Amino acid sequence: MGDLQINASSDTSLNQNIKLLAEGRHHDPFGFLGRHLVEVENNAEKLLQAWRLAVWAPTAEKVEVEGFALERIEGTDLFVAYLSEADNAKVENHYEVKWTEANGFEHSVVSPYTFLPQVGELDLHLFSEGNHWQIYDVLGAKPITINGISGVQFSVWAPSAERISVVGDFNGWHGLRHPMRVVGASGVWELFIPGLQAGDIYKFEIRNRHTGDALTKIDPYARAMELRPKTGCIVVDSDYQWQDEEWQQQRAVFDWQKSPINIYEVHLGSWQKDDNCHFLNYREIAHRLVDYVKWMGYTHIELLPVSEHPLDQSWGYQTTGYFAPTSRFGSPDDFRYFIDHCHRNGIGVFLDWVPAHFPKDEFALARFDGTALYEHEDPRLGEHQDWGTYIFNFGRNEVRNFLVANALYWLKEMHIDGLRVDAVASMLYLDYSREEGQWLPNKYGGRENIEAIEFMRILNEQVHEQCPGAVVMAEESTSWPMVSRPNWMGGLGYSMKWNMGWMNDTLNYFEKAPIYRQYHHDQLTFSQMYAYTENFILPLSHDEVVHLKGSLIEKMPGDDWQRAANLRLLLSYQILHPGKKLLFMGSEFAQWGEWNDSEALDWYLCDHPLNRGIQLLAKALNEIYSSHPALYERDFVQEGFEWIDCHDYQQSILSFIRHSDNEKLICIFNFTPVSRDNYRIGVPHEHGYQELLNSDAELFGGSNVGNQGFVEAQRIPWMGHHYSVELTLPPLGVVVLKPDGRHPS
Repeated sequence: MGDLQINASSDTSLNQNIKLLAEGRHHDPFGFLGRHLVEVENNAEKLLQAWRLAVWAPTAEKVEVEGFALERIEGTDLFVAYLSEADNAKVENHYEVKWTEANGFEHSVVSPYTFLPQVGELDLHLFSEGNHWQIYDVLGAKPITINGISGVQFSVWAPSAERISVVGDFNGWHGLRHPMRVVGASGVWELFIPGLQAGDIYKFEIRNRHTGDALTKIDPYARAMELRPKTGCIVVDSDYQWQDEEWQQQRAVFDWQKSPINIYEVHLGSWQKDDNCHFLNYREIAHRLVDYVKWMGYTHIELLPVSEHPLDQSWGYQTTGYFAPTSRFGSPDDFRYFIDHCHRNGIGVFLDWVPAHFPKDEFALARFDGTALYEHEDPRLGEHQDWGTYIFNFGRNEVRNFLVANALYWLKEMHIDGLRVDAVASMLYLDYSREEGQWLPNKYGGRENIEAIEFMRILNEQVHEQCPGAVVMAEESTSWPMVSRPNWMGGLGYSMKWNMGWMNDTLNYFEKAPIYRQYHHDQLTFSQMYAYTENFILPLSHDEVVHLKGSLIEKMPGDDWQRAANLRLLLSYQILHPGKKLLFMGSEFAQWGEWNDSEALDWYLCDHPLNRGIQLLAKALNEIYSSHPALYERDFVQEGFEWIDCHDYQQSILSFIRHSDNEKLICIFNFTPVSRDNYRIGVPHEHGYQELLNSDAELFGGSNVGNQGFVEAQRIPWMGHHYSVELTLPPLGVVVLKPDGRHPS
């Protein structure tokens, strides 16, 4: 045992530490493994001080440290040597351990148990307070170099664990090879393992303090994960060179309230596939999707969740890897390329983000350290019965920090331009989708989730402060007040809210046969009663074309021609109505079948005249929308909208004016399949009016009923205006008029 003849039995700390290591219960292996000055007896039973080298090597037959052979303590996996002061001085601070396994393989690596803790006190303090917004740079797996020695620093929060080890391909997934140390009372465990590098696969083995069971868990902060069904985490060291500086500068001053936002909602796995029906890589999708979106005239793409998830059929809404872009489509740098390519082509990217709940998969966040760590213990607070998932414990500082930092990670590190927050209503209400006795009231006896509300306010405050120009959109389906109003006004602080009322009323109206629409006229006019209480997005999303609801064109009544005309009318109504826009992929070319996440869209339909016409109408609408400030500049204020006539329910006709600072557009809708000749509406000016759009144009698959592109105003007062025009309204069509400055002849 080194250069000293030591009686190992006199080293009183051996037995207890060996027992803890062998049972996998050692919370501070650094206090024993490595090099320590100890008091021992030599073979002459003389008390002396010596330097003990201790290596725990479960698979080794022989171990040595820089020429000093270590001896196995009989019946254990501990190897030790005792060195004098002189020989100890010959050993490097970060010494190499060489060992030989039974199969003859030899290994050599710098001992992990020679390094000081790498997680700082300030980091731990901020995290415990819930205020460390870049905690993703501290926790997780991070390639670093310490004193010229490269490796990977692992850190994980698991306060109730009895022991945690790093396991992976590099140690044969052996849970006793690399035990971590807990840093103070923080609940954070850490270990630097020299020699590891980007690409290594790892997990954490966590011993349950209460049952003694060993749980193999993913890293909650992992930057990448293996392709499902595998669930290993991948060490990542990105060297991606962003090229979207111009976009980032413009985003920082982006006045989204007065700008066009026209979102194309995309599920990457089913938008398109390759010739063998396999997924496209992020880089392949980037070029195809951007070319299409630019051609169609959308301003933004919104991705269904791309955070790692094990089940394709969840569409990403049951997230396991919150910091990991799904490996289905490539690496994190491939994903960065996707975002970068969008930005360099003038397309913004929003991400669907899921902080409301997470799945119960044993390898992920559920009961992470053997206790309800990320979730509530009580199922009345901690479980979504409808979805079979856990609810985050928003009142726990470290959990709230995890979620807010995750949002900032996507915005800052991945250059995402905004987040659509899923299932906001489920976070707001303690009794969401629960019967009496299945929920617990808040401390005031109410149904409001106070902790979730505080989380959302902090989230929105930090996003708007740290990421100027980024937007946060709430999918909120109730009448909760001031969702999109600032915190200081008592609001939740979101930028915008999905207008689910508009969506439900509008689709319900369009699904009715035109003969009955006169009795439901208020479903179209009611939205103006509340349109300016929030900053609204008008969504026709994936949720409306799944679960036997039918595609948009399937919802429409009538024969194929009428269905197509109704869909053209619906798409027009969405674009011309106040509010930002969102449309799910496939709806723009009238995908007939309901969305199927396992198959690509039916792109061949674009060769059919009916579908091609609808696609060209959607393209024309997008171009009109982006090029006419009247359709976006005053979306969120009453001054941007003026009824001409909202009372003609008997003929199912609506007409209104959209205003900007310098422009007016007049929109007239005929929701019946009957042409209306000599239909008079009041107009604000004596000018001639250009027919900017006619959804019934032959180009779009219509019957070409219209006004030959121009109408003249007459000095006939009508509907509260001094002037009026006489129009031919196409069947199931919309006409958009723009004053062109010409006076009647």
